[in-house]
Amino acid sequence: MQIYRLPALSDNYIFLLVDRDRQEAAVVDPAQAEPVLRQLKELDCSLVAIFNTHHHADHVGGNRQLMQHFPDLTVYGGAEDRDRIPGQQVFLKEGDRVSFAERQAEVFFVPGHTRAHIAYYFPPVGDDEPGELFCGDTLFAGGCGRLFEGTPAQMVESLTKLRSLPDKTRLWCAHEYTLKNLKFALTVDGDNRELQTRYRNVELLRKRHQATVPSWLGVEKRTNPFLRWDSEALQTAADSREPVRTFARLRGGKDRF
Repeated sequence: MQIYRLPALSDNYIFLLVDRDRQEAAVVDPAQAEPVLRQLKELDCSLVAIFNTHHHADHVGGNRQLMQHFPDLTVYGGAEDRDRIPGQQVFLKEGDRVSFAERQAEVFFVPGHTRAHIAYYFPPVGDDEPGELFCGDTLFAGGCGRLFEGTPAQMVESLTKLRSLPDKTRLWCAHEYTLKNLKFALTVDGDNRELQTRYRNVELLRKRHQATVPSWLGVEKRTNPFLRWDSEALQTAADSREPVRTFARLRGGKDRF
């Protein structure tokens, strides 16, 4: 399975999964149809599936147009997003599995950003291969999504699920927010040497207009404040020893940043 990262809108990423053996593709969160159609034409592939993580327009905006071009494709989304995702046909719950390119992805129910958000995790196919996590707007490189429909407790539970995955997991998040996320992270975890180094590296990448996605989950566990609500440094910054309160105060600080 090959993965193509397609820029869209101002800072979105669409992810095209390609099965070269069958010349078939699946797309994760098509904000727009045009970038997907261009890449499919270049690769001479047909689209067989849309994997949506949640209902926001910058994740489902291309659904209808792609369905017009490929009327036999299947549209997947969370069960709680019924009537909110254009064309949705399959309604997924925690623990369900979806298949593509002879691989199966496990579905995680990860509410917080929205009440119905899901993520897709493809485990590695061999010891030397990474897992692939498509997490929409729940977890970002260096950050996490705003709480539009969920609660801090829900988001902590959701992020705990994702944090439990192996370090050698590639994080395919849907926005290029990394530099600003890390700027905030330094305000609450400024003594973290790995975070300092990561910020400098990301700053150079963005000056060269290079993408910072995917990230590695192991790096996130060590440098992303929104996966470290139980670290002493972050609890001190939030003036709290209670995990949900610590997370909520960090998220509130990022909202105002």
